[in-house]
This record gives sequence, structure tokens and C-alpha cells, in this order.
Amino acid sequence: MADTTTSAPRARRIGPVNLRLWLPLLWIALVIAAAIFAPLLAPHDPLEQDLMLERLPPWFIAGSEPGYWLGTDSLGRDVLSRMIYGARIALIVSFTAALAACVVGTAMGLIAGFYGGWWDRVISRLVDIWMAFPPVLFAVLLVAVLGTGLGSVILAIAVIDWTRFARVIRAETMVQARMDYVDSARIGGARRMATLISEILPNILPSVIALLTLEMGIAVIVEAILSFVNLSISSDDPTWGAMIAEGRGAIHFAWWVLLFPLISLFLTVLSFSTLGEGLKRHFDPVLQ
Repeated sequence: MADTTTSAPRARRIGPVNLRLWLPLLWIALVIAAAIFAPLLAPHDPLEQDLMLERLPPWFIAGSEPGYWLGTDSLGRDVLSRMIYGARIALIVSFTAALAACVVGTAMGLIAGFYGGWWDRVISRLVDIWMAFPPVLFAVLLVAVLGTGLGSVILAIAVIDWTRFARVIRAETMVQARMDYVDSARIGGARRMATLISEILPNILPSVIALLTLEMGIAVIVEAILSFVNLSISSDDPTWGAMIAEGRGAIHFAWWVLLFPLISLFLTVLSFSTLGEGLKRHFDPVLQ
């Protein structure tokens, strides 16, 4: 009887967690597949213009043309093709910038939390100063100084968002450094750096993975904001932010130019955020 009563609540908890993990993973996998196989999936060249086909409606509205499933924009460019190629830019920025911010921030957080002393004071003050600036405005300023381009966008996001990792990983490291297994490693003669890498880092890795996933969603939305204000890559290249900016001016007579990339951006950011929360709940024994 005891086994029956204890297993039922556990089964109820597992279902939502799995759903929280698999639904965003499914959408992210679709976006990744679209980005990788864009030349095969896109029905048209995303840069091809035809003013005779401007602002065609999507396939489910009267007046649409075969082959233009989500309609065209004001220059006659296929919306679906531009969305598929725009996924490439979004994912390149999200993975590269988030990984760079993760490596720098995690290293700084580990050093500050484990060594303490003046290491902790210097890094903590640096994080406080960095986080005093509004992140989006700081990103716009950096890109304006560095110049537009994919590299500048990635560098700007990484330079700004390493502090998110540093602050959380510092706190996690301070907790782990007081555990008995760390004292056992020191008594056994392990060097401090070896203890940090081989003992503490594996125990905070779940938090790092969850933060990395959340940061990918933040990187996607920051890139979209920079594209919206024409501070990302070339304005002719397809990005979700640039498509949203273009569609905003034609929302009353060509709403599909704005709506479809906006939905893609929303679902991608939501999926990364939900996946990060799901991973945190999955790995964190306290939350379980």
C-alpha cells in the first residue's frame, strides 16, 4: 500500500516535466532543421525581388499565388523563404554568443566563488558595474561603435551577458566549496585548481546548462532588436527582426509580413526559456 501511495504523486510530477522538455525541444529541432536545410526547404531565393508579386497574401486567402505559401513582402520577396533563412542568423547568433558568454562568465564565477578574497572583490565589483548599464542600450552602443555585422552582434551580446553566468555560478560555487567532498579532496592532496575543475565544476554543470539555454533565448531576442533598428547585418539579408520592422509599416494591408516572423521569434524565445526552466527543474534535486 505504501508503494502505491508514493508512486502516484511521482508519476504526476514526471509528466509535466517531460512535456516542458519535449515541446520546446521539438520546436527548436524544427528551427535547427530549417536553418541547416534552408537551400532545400526554401521555395524561392530569399533575396529575389519581383514587384509584380508585391504583397501577395498567404495561401489561405483569396488572391494568393501558388508556391508563395506565406505571401510576399513589399518588394515581392517570399516571406516563407526569408523566414527560413532568417532562422540561420538567429541560431548562429544564439549559439555562438551564448556559448562565449557562458565560457567567460562561468570561468569568472568559478574563480570568484572558489578563491574568494581579492579575486571575489574585483570580479564582483566588475559584475556590479557591468550590470548597471541597461543591456539592450549597451548592445546598441557597442554595435554602433564596432560597426554593423554578424561578428559585432555576437561580440556585443557576449560582452554584455557574461555577467548573468558569473553571478549565478559564483553563488553556486560558494555553496559547493563548503561541501564535505571538497574538504576530502583537499585532505587527499588535490590542488585547488584540480579540485575546482574535477570536483566542483561537474556539480554545477546542470546550472550552467540551464543558464546557457536561457541565454540562447535572450541572444535571439537581442539580435532581433538590433535587426529591428538596422544595427545587425545588411538590411537586405533576411532576419526576423528586419522582417518585423518592415511589416510594422504595412500591418493594415499586408499583416502577414509582420505576423509570421513575429510568431517564429516568439515561439523560439519561449522554447529556449521553457527548456531552460525545464532543465533546471529536471536536474535540481531541491525543486524535484
